[in-house]
Amino acid sequence: MTLTGAALRFRSTCTIALAGAGIDTDSVPAFEPVEMRAGSELECGHLRGGARSYLAVAGAIQVPRLLGSSATLVAAGCGGFEGRPLRRGDMLETGNGAGSGCAVDPAPLRALVRRRATIRVSRGPHLRRFGADALAHFCAATYRVTTQSNRMGLRLEGEAVRLSQTDELPTEGVSLGAIQIPPSGQPIVLFVDQQTTGGYPVLANVISADLHCIGQLLPGDRVRFELVSIPDALEALREQESALTEAFGK
Repeated sequence: MTLTGAALRFRSTCTIALAGAGIDTDSVPAFEPVEMRAGSELECGHLRGGARSYLAVAGAIQVPRLLGSSATLVAAGCGGFEGRPLRRGDMLETGNGAGSGCAVDPAPLRALVRRRATIRVSRGPHLRRFGADALAHFCAATYRVTTQSNRMGLRLEGEAVRLSQTDELPTEGVSLGAIQIPPSGQPIVLFVDQQTTGGYPVLANVISADLHCIGQLLPGDRVRFELVSIPDALEALREQESALTEAFGK
């Protein structure tokens, strides 16, 4: 749910959980399984402290799987529920998951999703195309998320990153979280609906443990970046996985 939460009516009893940005509801606590009785309603309202929140339903939302996924790719009009965003009056079927919620310790989850003052990045594959101090200057600068941002990528505005080599790159595969530098010098952070290939040089890449932070950035938010090593990035991912394991008691 982006910026504003959904209003939901439950036709049968099921177990749900909410997570992500703060949700304007007093009836359902975040990060905890809650049983919703048949006929009950949930009004999530506006989000606080981030861009997105998430609703999980025990038994899963039943939609046709495409390429092994239940996700929706709106740009292509495929996957999920009729390949489009949900709208008023839609009915979603769920599997048999009533009463299947597990015991969860919400404390580590709240710590896990807290907003970071800086987003950690690793070195990109095209540093030779930038000046010697380009990455250091990038990490020392503050950028603003523009309104031309979406699930494909976040466009940033701030100190321009200059190329020392301006000849075109061959198109190649790009990764989730790659920070591309177009001719304008204004960075673009590729996000979950990213294209699979690109030709802009990549200065850095958001580490896996901080990708969720990118998803909570709003237009107008200011963001800074911190360079870390690959071993540090792997350790951060291990810490994240340990926090999840602790939360679910496994």
